[in-house]
Amino acid sequence: MSKHRRPACVAACAAALKFAAASLLIAGAATAAEKDPAAVIELGGAGDWDLPSGAASFGPTAAIEFTPVKDWLEIEAGVTSLFGHRQTEWDTDFVFKKPFDLSPNVEFEPGIGPAWIHTIGAGKTTDALAAEVVFDFMIWPTSDRKFGWFVEPSYGYAFDRNHEQSLGVSAGLLIAIP
Repeated sequence: MSKHRRPACVAACAAALKFAAASLLIAGAATAAEKDPAAVIELGGAGDWDLPSGAASFGPTAAIEFTPVKDWLEIEAGVTSLFGHRQTEWDTDFVFKKPFDLSPNVEFEPGIGPAWIHTIGAGKTTDALAAEVVFDFMIWPTSDRKFGWFVEPSYGYAFDRNHEQSLGVSAGLLIAIP
């Protein structure tokens, strides 16, 4: 591979972020009148446990979420870097979620979507397409919803030759973008 070519996971992440930015421009006009944020940034930490071995990996996570269809569809594009025993994994996901207001300050958003997993370890590099199911809980302590926190349990299934499965959880800070 030429040192000037980008790895597939970087290209996939760039494409997802470009789509998210374009969708934000479209959704921005609709949300301005409703006083909802144009987008929400999620910054935090993540843990992932391989099934059935239980091998754990941990690392930072970042995502941007926007609402193209109010009360029906939220889209999240994110990237997570996981560090485990002699292995580094970059996960890029694009999740479609249905929002539910559990209370004025708590949202529940189950979702599903594709993920791209780029793994470096044991002297080799692998890429895999995967599916991810998430259950996102967003807690907004104040009614203006400028800052909050999230907890997002997840299940992943890779469509590679090993058919890897994992359970994960991410948690952190929510920052609304007006």
